[in-house]
This record gives sequence, structure tokens and C-alpha cells, in this order.
Amino acid sequence: MRILFISPYLPSLIRVRPYNLIQYLARRGHQITLLALEPPHEDRSGLDSLRQWCQQVQTVPLPRWRTLWNALQALPGRTPLQAAYSRSPAMSRLVEVIQAKATFDVAHVEHLRGAELSPAVRGIPIVFDSVDSIALLFDRVSRSGPTWRSRLLARLDLARTRRYEGRLLERYPRVLVTSPHDREALADLSTIPDATARLVVLPNGVDLAYFTPLSVPRDPATLIFTGKMSYHANLAAAKHLITEVMPLVWQHLPEAQLKIVGKDPPDHLISLANDSRITVAGTVPDLRPYLTQATIAVTPMRYGVGIQNKVLEAMAMVTPVISTPQAVSALQIHAGQDVLVADTAGAIAQAAVTLLADHTLAEQIGQAGRRYVETYHDWKVVAENLEDIYGEVIAEASQ
Repeated sequence: MRILFISPYLPSLIRVRPYNLIQYLARRGHQITLLALEPPHEDRSGLDSLRQWCQQVQTVPLPRWRTLWNALQALPGRTPLQAAYSRSPAMSRLVEVIQAKATFDVAHVEHLRGAELSPAVRGIPIVFDSVDSIALLFDRVSRSGPTWRSRLLARLDLARTRRYEGRLLERYPRVLVTSPHDREALADLSTIPDATARLVVLPNGVDLAYFTPLSVPRDPATLIFTGKMSYHANLAAAKHLITEVMPLVWQHLPEAQLKIVGKDPPDHLISLANDSRITVAGTVPDLRPYLTQATIAVTPMRYGVGIQNKVLEAMAMVTPVISTPQAVSALQIHAGQDVLVADTAGAIAQAAVTLLADHTLAEQIGQAGRRYVETYHDWKVVAENLEDIYGEVIAEASQ
């Protein structure tokens, strides 16, 4: 197939879903043209690989002044700020130019931030990858966000996002999400009679060849939490670990260490980590050694949507995972076998102490986690399923 892939950001090992969908679709022989916006301070590390996989890669800068102007224009209107953020006349012109020069079978538009780019696509069916229900996320943030600012911004955009997401199926023949919860949320917002049939769960995967155990000894007592730390849900989880979970762990194991690894940790998180046993590493060139060396991966998410890639990546590295129910609700795991699930600070700390003391149990859970992702979250299988979805919308469009 000839695929026009439009993204509001640069796919990379941080933007893992589009990055791996493109990689594995290319491996299956499809011809991909990637058009991607480049917001301020975007990670460009994946561009060399993307150019190897795609027939063509073109990027369009999205400068800060444009994002601010987009927000100002959207405030009095009905378009949510998340969708308006990526409005780009330059990208719309590029889409038109590319389509004038080449023929495509299907277009793939990534995320709510990319939705305003899709009207430039003409004459071919569009598969829209919503990834998550942003309205569902905003609803949870409005009640449980870590700061008054995050709660206020979520409330400001919630009603508009619900209306906008409710009309997605009027615009696209298929809308993809990563989890059944997000599918249900979008179906509830839609007025289309066959909404459930046209909303498809396409879970995230893991690059199992990349995220594979390394020959590195594990630390005796190190917990790790990973993720982009400018994201409010990750920030809330990191604060919870530092202030509520680790003091309980240290009552039993004073030597235990905590490593927080992920892009853009804010200054107030760094200042909060004022104990020598806590390391805030920020951006690292390769996450795998950190996951391999850690004794346990902890994901104490209080809210969120979709699938948590941090959980899948740790499981793939045979690192035993302790998670809140919210972080694994989209997975088909067996609690206590593939992952330890704990909801309160006390329960998370007790699970951590148990695993740090019982190396056999930790090894069993780590190995079970690896088997789980091999069974359910191989990007190769995910790409095959996406290929089938493309085929369906192409066939429907030709009728």
C-alpha cells in the first residue's frame, strides 16, 4: 500500500507509537510518505531511521509563536486547544503539494493534535489514530490533577474536547484507540449508530528486539520510575513516590534507592528529590541499561488513559513491575503473576519490600512479564492488524 502518514510531532523512541507503526509497516513492504510537524524543542533523534524506512520524510516547523497564535484564535471558538495547537497553513499546503505529485491508497492521521491537519487530505480514506480519548483524560485530570493549573486547564477544554471527539466518526471511517476504556469513552460521545464497530482498539506494542534483557547485573535495591516528566500524570506519580512511598520503604530498607528517569523534569521535582538516595536523571540516551540495572520498576499512576508504555518496556526488560490498577487497566495481565498491583502508598511500599527481599519471586514476575509482552504486545502483530484496517477502509471507499 501507499500510505500518507501525517503526524503533529516527530515520531521517535519517545513518540513510540507512530515510530514503531511506521517501522513495522515499512518492514512489511508498504510505501510510506511521512509528513510531520516539528514543534519547539522536539526530539529529532528518530529522523535518520525514519528516512531509512520511508520513501519520503518532510517536516514543517511549528514555531512557538504559531502555537500561541493558534491558542488565542481557538479560545473564543469551539475547537479544543489540543486540536488547535497544531494548525499549520504550511503543513496544509505541503499535504496538497504531495498529493498533487503522488497517488496514495490511504492516509493515517496521528492524534487529536493532528486532527486539524486532515482537511487538506483529498480523495483517499483516512484512518485517524486518536491514541487515547483526550476527553476522558481531561475528565480525570480535572478531578485528580497534581496542581491547580493542570486541573484548571483540563476544565477549560473539557466540554469542547467532548464535542470535538464526539464528531470524530463523522469525519473518519475508522478511529483507533489503544484501550477498551478509551473506545467506550469515545463511543459514549458519538451519535453515529455504528460507532462501536468503527472504533477499533489497536494496542501499543514493544520493540522486542530493542527492549531485550542486557548482560548487566541488577542493583540490590533500586526502584525506577520512567516517563516524560513534563507530563502532569507522570509528575504526580513521581511526587507520590518521593513523598509517600519511599519513606515507607526506607523504614524497612534504608539503603533502597529511587531513580526517576525521563525527559524534562521540572525544577520543583528536582528540588523535591533532596535525599541522596534519590536520583532524577532527566533525559538519557538509552533507557535500557537503567531498566536492566533496576531491581523493580514502579508505576504509581493515579490517573491516565490508554496503555502505559513504561509498563510494557519494563516488562520486556524482565524487570518486575509494581503498578497501580490505573496503569494496567488496559492490559490483560494476571495480577500477582505478570505484575504486582497495589493501590495505596502502603501497599506499593510493602510490595517493593517483598520483591527486594525475595529475589526468586522478583525473577519469576520479571520472566512472566516478558512472556506477556511477547504474547500480546509485539509491534509486528500490531502492524499486521493495522494493515487489515487500512484494507477495510480502502475496500469500503471503492464501493
